[in-house]
Amino acid sequence: MLKVQELKELIKALDQSSVDELKFEQEGTKLVLKKQQAPAAVEKVVEVSREQAPVVSTPVVTTEAPKEAPKQQEVPVNTNVHTITSPMVGTFYSAPSPDSAPYVKQGDKVSEDSVVCIVEAMKLMNEIEAEVKGKITEVLAENGELVEYGQPLFVVELV
Repeated sequence: MLKVQELKELIKALDQSSVDELKFEQEGTKLVLKKQQAPAAVEKVVEVSREQAPVVSTPVVTTEAPKEAPKQQEVPVNTNVHTITSPMVGTFYSAPSPDSAPYVKQGDKVSEDSVVCIVEAMKLMNEIEAEVKGKITEVLAENGELVEYGQPLFVVELV
């Protein structure tokens, strides 16, 4: 069975390649990834345990209609803020160790070289720096949360 991280890496690799379709099979689990502009078809393969041997399982194909985006109100854009985003997929840690205080919290002032958090990826602890001078106005990620590449972590009001 594929782990979530492995599945995300496969999706990222497909997205960045010129390949339009990827088929993968391992230990009775089948996975088909396709690049499409139209609504994607999702294929689920039901696994049957040995106790249920007489039961026959067949793949179920469902197609989801595109969901209408909710109407958003226009929000004025503050140009005096900077969003610190995750440079990689990994686990967000707000402190250097579980019993330590967080690197920063809402209201703290930061400089360009201030460490604001750690993102753990493949057992490597990557210190993330603010890269701007300002004040933390929002902390957008929670300690121990899985974060994606480009996911906003902090909002900094520039000084």
